[in-house]
Amino acid sequence: MLVGGGTSEEKEATDDVQKICDEMKPHVEEKTGTTFDVFRAKSYKTQVVAGRNYFVKVHVGGDDFVHLRIYKMLPCYGGKLELHGLQKCKAHHDPIEYF
Repeated sequence: MLVGGGTSEEKEATDDVQKICDEMKPHVEEKTGTTFDVFRAKSYKTQVVAGRNYFVKVHVGGDDFVHLRIYKMLPCYGGKLELHGLQKCKAHHDPIEYF
């Protein structure tokens, strides 16, 4: 059971998480100034807030990863997605932590 404010355990990325990342890819590319040929969600954690935060480890090619913090509004507010954070220069072994 997920407690409000805490993050879930890290889980393998699902198709739904990949769709969220696909929607965020142009925003990540804009913020990093990089075009990614590879943008594959590998794992994620969630946090229940007034909506839901997704902390996602994304493979961006070679040995490179980024961590994303994506906020999904509650359905009553449209369920819109927003990129709220980005960590570059991550590796496969780096844990997903709150940021």
